Amino acid sequence: MTEKKTKIVLDADVLLHFAKGERLSLLPDILKEYQFVVLDKVYDEVSSIHNQLDNQILFLKNITKISFSDMPREVVREYARLATTFGRGESACMAYCHYYNDVVGSSNTKDIKDYCTENGITFLTTIDFLYLAYVRKLMTSDECKAFIETVRNKGSHGVPETDITTYVFKKEI
Repeated sequence: MTEKKTKIVLDADVLLHFAKGERLSLLPDILKEYQFVVLDKVYDEVSSIHNQLDNQILFLKNITKISFSDMPREVVREYARLATTFGRGESACMAYCHYYNDVVGSSNTKDIKDYCTENGITFLTTIDFLYLAYVRKLMTSDECKAFIETVRNKGSHGVPETDITTYVFKKEI
């Protein structure tokens, strides 16, 4: 019997950051021991990168797309409750991870941090993924710096200017 892999449920901001930084294909390689997924509610939010994302879903098969309409009633109920306060993508990711004990991949900490902390849900931000790519020698510090600069220059100011070599990773994954 194969052991179920923990999923990293990606929100739109992380997907868009890695697409803008031209490293979307690297994202699932950072934590190969996890299964990377995108919920259809998030997929709908990232129409600008559908071609890139479809390539990974259909051909590389390193990201899986999950239909939210197939979710159990309690997940859908929690999503509806959260969606009155938060965005659809964040709400879907948090509701899913709440019931399946998986990891949220989102940099929208203003919206997700309190809920995730209160419910024991691990979350990883774009910078967390970059740090892991750095320590696992998938990216150099210069590549991380260039990534951050590129993403910020393309309008994603939610990615802080950070020296990845001094970043403190405080998560248990």
